[in-house]
Amino acid sequence: MRPSLGVLLAAIVGAGLDAVDCSTAAESDQTGWVTLFNGKDLSGWITGPDSHWVVEDGTIALKRPPDGKEHNGDYLWTKESYGDFVLELEFKVPPRANSGVFLRTSDLGDPVYTGIEVQIANSYGAQGTNRGGTAGAIYDCLAPSENAIRRPGDWNQLRVTCQGSKIEVVLNGQRVIDMDLDRWTEPRKNPDGTPNKFPRAMKDFARRGHIGLQDHGLPVWYRNLRIRPLDAADLRR
Repeated sequence: MRPSLGVLLAAIVGAGLDAVDCSTAAESDQTGWVTLFNGKDLSGWITGPDSHWVVEDGTIALKRPPDGKEHNGDYLWTKESYGDFVLELEFKVPPRANSGVFLRTSDLGDPVYTGIEVQIANSYGAQGTNRGGTAGAIYDCLAPSENAIRRPGDWNQLRVTCQGSKIEVVLNGQRVIDMDLDRWTEPRKNPDGTPNKFPRAMKDFARRGHIGLQDHGLPVWYRNLRIRPLDAADLRR
């Protein structure tokens, strides 16, 4: 029997969001965490032909001249693909911001329709939440339960757990998403009857793929990215 999501989270919670850092190789070996960003360069990442991602002061920063457009060919992608995992990172956004963390993306040439996006945006101070512009949303599918983002310019801690059909998002210590993809049974429709943009039911999205950082033509910073694989195929690598 596969362990439940709750059991797995309980096993790792001791690491805590505050403990997110650029793990050493020894720490990765002992705890199962794998560092995705070494704080120095973009080793281990796939960049697009016009990439404007740079490394500065130990962070991954998007330095494209701001245009607010989707640059789908220039997302930043992990070279490895992942199935079940816990992903932790920190991000910072300015007052005007739009980005996303993409999960299990199966086609890097078509990320918007083959990946699951955790919204990264400046929604600080906004009343209510929505599935488009609130930080922590699963874009166009599920609004977060809380608007948990911090002030523009402050660092935010994000933890995403994917296990089978379940996706959990914790933003700054608050669980804001508890999603079961198997409830999304129809194309272009959410379980509550609202429309979404996806021509394929979310339950049919790939359960393994690349993790990506979206280039939406606006500044964003990421640091302390690490992943803990949970499925046997990844643990054997």
